[in-house]
Amino acid sequence: MRIEENYSLEKHNTFHLPVKTRWFMEYVSEEELSRILSDEYVQESYSLHIGGGSNLLFLHDFNGIILHSAIKGITISEETDAQVILRIGAAEKWDDVVEYAVKNGWGGVENLSYIPGEAGAAAIQNIGAYGVEIKNCIEKVDTYNQLTREKRVFTREACEYSYRHSYFKNEHNDPHIITYIYLRLSKKPVFTLSYGNLSTLLNEYPEITLTNIREAVIRIRKEKLPEPEVLGNAGSFFTNPVILQEYFEKIREKYPEIPFYPAGENKVKVPAGWLIEQCGFRGKSHGSVGVYEKQALVLVNLGGATGDEIALVAESIRTAVSEQFGIDLIPEVKYVG
Repeated sequence: MRIEENYSLEKHNTFHLPVKTRWFMEYVSEEELSRILSDEYVQESYSLHIGGGSNLLFLHDFNGIILHSAIKGITISEETDAQVILRIGAAEKWDDVVEYAVKNGWGGVENLSYIPGEAGAAAIQNIGAYGVEIKNCIEKVDTYNQLTREKRVFTREACEYSYRHSYFKNEHNDPHIITYIYLRLSKKPVFTLSYGNLSTLLNEYPEITLTNIREAVIRIRKEKLPEPEVLGNAGSFFTNPVILQEYFEKIREKYPEIPFYPAGENKVKVPAGWLIEQCGFRGKSHGSVGVYEKQALVLVNLGGATGDEIALVAESIRTAVSEQFGIDLIPEVKYVG
């Protein structure tokens, strides 16, 4: 167990904001987590459990306890001729998990290559890319209730997954800390290639394989998104809005070139980056905060930005999109006050 006082979180948030936390506690097992949650001081203090910090915006120093998992390991929980279920420690880097699966010829998560963050947080966020969401592969997750300290196993159905949402993101539910996730992967994968320009890029390869899909996805992501180590960012700052087909048709009358994707019965998903770009933000800087020149959905720390400054730019973007399109953008990034 690791306990630090007045600990810098600069390496624990991908915006690289130089904020500190009053206490930082890191555990390497479920037993250590149980001991931490049973501590009276922890129970009475304001606490937040984080993963790799790739989806967080700290507005200022955190006057409480930051909890972080160091539980690692990838093992086979179950296996048949057609499928394999992996048990994965919450602290494993998500892209390491994808790389492991692809190298073993197990399909299901290859489209989710190169997404930053840790495995536990990936299950909380229901990460998605190129037509695939992690919910498609989640079998179950092991958790601890942060209030009652009880262990609970959530099935995929109990996780209540929807677009960029899960049971664990609902603030009305008891906070649960994920310790392990279980992924069901296929030994005879069915590829998902229709989303975005993935299929076009794959035409450059002699055949479609898990390895080639992973390589193509990484190429696309590197082209579109800045490396957090080079330019602080949290990836997509907003979720892509889902609107009614009827309202979309009204917008398309004025903007016939608007891109879209079907999103269920009588609903359409519109790329938030396109909306932001139409409002003139792409490539613009606002003090130490920039809107990435290759992808308007990404806000970047140009050097020395504060969380409040990033939040103000985000709010100005939301206001502009609302005024021009009548669409309310919802931040995918979690604000920590």
